[in-house]
Amino acid sequence: MIVDVAGQRPQFTADQAVALVHELYGITAVSVRELPSDRDQNFYLAAAKGPAYVLKIAAAAEEEAVLDLQNRTLLHLARNPALATAVPRLCPTVDGESMASTIDEQGRLHFVRLLTHLTGVALADVKPQTQSLLAENGRLLAQLDAALLDFAHPAMERRLHWDLQHAQETISSYARYIKSPEKRALVDRFLERFLLEVAPHLPELRRSVIHSDGNDHNIIVSPDKKAPRHVVGLIDFGDMVYSYTVFEPAIAAAYAMLDKDDPLAVAAAVVGGYHAELPLTEQELALLPTLIAIRLCISVALSAYQQVEEPDNPYLSISERPAWDLLARLAELPAGLLHYSLRAACGLEPYPQHETLVSWLQANQNTFAPLLPVNAREAAPLVLDWSVGSAELNGLDDMVDVGQVSQRILARLRQAETSLAIGRYNEARLVYAGPMFEETNGERRTIHIGLDLFMPPGMPVYAPLAGTVHSFADNDAPLDYGPAILLAHEPQPGLTFYTLYGHLSRDSLAGLVPGQVVEKGQEIGRIGDSDVNGGWPPHLHFQIIGDLLGHDAGFPGVAAASQRPVWLSLCPDPNLIAGIPGLLPAVPLMSKEEILAQRQAHLGPSLSLSYRRPLEILRGWGQYLYDENGRKYLDVVNNVCHVGHSHPRVVQALARQAVVLNTNTRYLHPNIVRYAERLLATLPEPLEVCFFVCSGSEANELALRLARTATGAEDMIVIDGAYHGNTAALIDISPYKHDGPGGKGTPPHVYKALMPDPYRGQYKGYSRETGARYAAHVQELAQQVLDSGRGLAGIIAESALGCGGQIILPEGYLQEAFAHVRAAGGVCIVDEVQVGFGRVGTHFWAFETQEVVPDIVTMGKPIGNGHPLAAVVTTRAIADAFANGMEYFNTFGGNPVSCAVGTAVLDVVEEEGLQENALRAGGYLLERLAGLMDRHALVGDVRGLGLFIGVELVRDRETLEPAAAEASYVVERMKEEGVLLSIDGPLHNVLKLKPPIVFSMEDADFLVRALDRVLAEDAAQ
Repeated sequence: MIVDVAGQRPQFTADQAVALVHELYGITAVSVRELPSDRDQNFYLAAAKGPAYVLKIAAAAEEEAVLDLQNRTLLHLARNPALATAVPRLCPTVDGESMASTIDEQGRLHFVRLLTHLTGVALADVKPQTQSLLAENGRLLAQLDAALLDFAHPAMERRLHWDLQHAQETISSYARYIKSPEKRALVDRFLERFLLEVAPHLPELRRSVIHSDGNDHNIIVSPDKKAPRHVVGLIDFGDMVYSYTVFEPAIAAAYAMLDKDDPLAVAAAVVGGYHAELPLTEQELALLPTLIAIRLCISVALSAYQQVEEPDNPYLSISERPAWDLLARLAELPAGLLHYSLRAACGLEPYPQHETLVSWLQANQNTFAPLLPVNAREAAPLVLDWSVGSAELNGLDDMVDVGQVSQRILARLRQAETSLAIGRYNEARLVYAGPMFEETNGERRTIHIGLDLFMPPGMPVYAPLAGTVHSFADNDAPLDYGPAILLAHEPQPGLTFYTLYGHLSRDSLAGLVPGQVVEKGQEIGRIGDSDVNGGWPPHLHFQIIGDLLGHDAGFPGVAAASQRPVWLSLCPDPNLIAGIPGLLPAVPLMSKEEILAQRQAHLGPSLSLSYRRPLEILRGWGQYLYDENGRKYLDVVNNVCHVGHSHPRVVQALARQAVVLNTNTRYLHPNIVRYAERLLATLPEPLEVCFFVCSGSEANELALRLARTATGAEDMIVIDGAYHGNTAALIDISPYKHDGPGGKGTPPHVYKALMPDPYRGQYKGYSRETGARYAAHVQELAQQVLDSGRGLAGIIAESALGCGGQIILPEGYLQEAFAHVRAAGGVCIVDEVQVGFGRVGTHFWAFETQEVVPDIVTMGKPIGNGHPLAAVVTTRAIADAFANGMEYFNTFGGNPVSCAVGTAVLDVVEEEGLQENALRAGGYLLERLAGLMDRHALVGDVRGLGLFIGVELVRDRETLEPAAAEASYVVERMKEEGVLLSIDGPLHNVLKLKPPIVFSMEDADFLVRALDRVLAEDAAQ
């Protein structure tokens, strides 16, 4: 029986702890608090000067030799330069002793030690626990174990109930306190696995002194939550023991995996970090999955007992619920999959027999029989491309609609006039939808790990090599896999693998029995119809499998991208058997690293990228973007694709016109006048003349020329913080640029008006009075121009300020400002490039919310849904004044294709009710975001109109100190959560939300839930 001492914990008060430290160590503590512990009693004490300390009072039953083991270990580690600051230092008493003793009120002797307190926070209190932090956790434990390989002490071989080598005895002693029969059975199952798979191999493993309790309460992390966190130390050496070295990463991984969405990735990070410092043997890696589970079993068994002994001590059950949750997940997770994931993290081939299997398949490639009546090695099959960026699926209303995808495949077969088409292996596909493809961590499985061979139903399928029937099944809902046969092959001693034949006809399973011998070339079934494969066109799914991981004929055919190396190792390329030529992409794929290197080599360095780890985006659809692995991101920043990425009606309009004609406006064509009429119908009088250009910058450049020609003046009033485009003239009128890095400041012909910011500006609020007070500054500037003897060309203003920080103007601002400008002889330009075309919801044009009619309106970005189209609309008088003999010609502006696209965008906004959707979804999103202010002090202000919204982050709601670093952190983390945001504002602290206006209420909920989680993390607080 292993002795338990939890019930004999010391019961000293904080005052007694202060007295002990003063008496024994001569230190006067100015503050004290008790720390959680299992067997001993710990107090944190801060002295008036010098470091903080931890007073450790041992349980009465604790042996002096065991405490000396801990002391000697700390002294040993202190001599290691890499670890000297990573472990507490032992403080001597006033008599120079490393340990003292005291008597409690019951007359029991307790040993006392004083350690320095490591500055930092427990990893358990850090949110989020990043992969890099978890890897550092493993690395530190490995450094410690490496330093202790040559360490010995008489008490190191003590028996401890936490020691995994005594798992059978500990669990047998304490599991009876587990009340739930189901939970007890779960523990018994893992104990049985331990006894069968681990215990017999323990004598073969290396042994050393290990810390044995690397849980996230004992791992100390750097305290500055604004800087990147790093693991800086390790505390609590009370469970040190001489045991099997591999127990160390098993214990650390078990604790780190608690309450994690992706425990597989967490374990891989910890073990990979450990292996980088102290390499694990292949045998140790193979035992780790069961060791991780058995540590959890010991934890829940002891917790059940300790709760009976100390029902009022919450520390004893702190990890019980998550431990049970994790055990349940591990029970469903194949141990082999965890094993292979750990191998991959350690830089090893995930499936140990991968090379052996692939070598045998390569050596015998010419001996395999054909899979189908058509010899694909000699025929010229149609190779389908279902990858994320494939053009073959373009134009579908829904790329995950099986019916539409199936019709496209059949059409391609008819066009190619072939009876065989191939769906490739190791291809990231978007077509997999539904709950069956959703991983527990929210990641969708997209990587095809088999080979699809499309042929008419009823075609025979042959065994390419001899084997036996391992299993067969009709994988109906929810797998929707249809009938499948799994053959086992053992071509040489020690090499067993399997081949899977899916989507067969149901009569293919008739008469089969497990163990049945199958000869090479023997017919094993027939291709099924669409009703046995989820509605897909008839085809054979063929797959090679090294380890079934407990599956049978329902083995997965699709894997998650994060686990891609593991599954490709486990399921090598089926073409090693099929031998079909030409299956690789016609254009070799480039990695993200290669693309980045080519950008840096050939593109201007001022061309920026979003995010520290740039995304490779290959497809857009609606309000979503998809990366090269098919991961979906909610796009909340791209207002260019106004009616949704790749909207089919817009794409079809472009394609229909592009195949007929695309030329300049020197010829008559109906598209330009029809589009002008449609566009003008959305605008108030007297805006009646259109100029078509290709970009918002061109539009604003032309607007400047119109204003200056009409007035004969040069000087312009602009709003501070505004951005109007990238030409030289527009940089002059864009304070966001000319006052920023690389800028030359405001030129003499430009006058900067005070930004009308109702939140942090000089005047607060959205009232008409506030608008008038800001507009008075415009009047002052106009008068300055006149007083200088120069004329005023006009003012240019966004209807809602984008780069200024998603600013919604106070009531009446433009109305008053425009009146002042017109009184000084200037014209009024409104820049609707960011906010036009129904985005604000209440009106089609944002300037209408200010109850004004400008003299010139510029528009771009949303006008063509991503197509290079923009426009300037003005009055007849200004247009006539511009016709001064100098021709204005834009080669591509107003071309038939662009006008067809622009018309389609207007059709979609109107017919699909997208302005109304912007009002409805935007109002809902604004309300949900405002609700975050009650939970997160970082959120200083939430403002917006329709789907033009800003969330301003501040460190203090009174001083309005901008939280720029926090905003940057939030944007990066939201990307990891599957939401794309960006930052705006002169202080770089405003989250800008300008999604395509097909954005839904469900999208709003997804966004706000993710933002709520991220704002609760350390670096966002």
